Amino acid sequence: MKLSRLLLYALLAFPSPALLHADGLVMVRTSLKFPEAMLALQGSISEHGYTVSRVQRVDVGLTGMGYQTDMYRIVFAGKYEEIREICDKVPELVAYMPPKISIFAEGDQTILVTPHPSLYAGIAGDRLDPVMFHRWESDLESILHDVRTAE
Repeated sequence: MKLSRLLLYALLAFPSPALLHADGLVMVRTSLKFPEAMLALQGSISEHGYTVSRVQRVDVGLTGMGYQTDMYRIVFAGKYEEIREICDKVPELVAYMPPKISIFAEGDQTILVTPHPSLYAGIAGDRLDPVMFHRWESDLESILHDVRTAE
């Protein structure tokens, strides 16, 4: 686990305009300020046919642990029928549904991090059509690209 954290911190320290894939995560950095990045994220999620089911504040707990941030959220989004099917056919994935994207400010930039859909596909095995997870991957990359290139 320490190696994956080190890798994540190393990737965050070196900005890149492209999506980064590391240790089962997809990550993107944008020059948008946090509020604008959050709006772009939620807008793109909706434009791709997904529903934002919840936005959870995480910064309260982080501040209590001594971190200096007030801009850290987790955005939960999905398609109701797909999530229902996943939960019915693969109970091990219930705790991971709906999929989520962490979004947080780092200086004048915003970073978005989410599990790669292949992680869910690996747990599901042959109980679900893998095409769904390939579509999720394509949509996720498109959503993150929209946020990264938004102005």
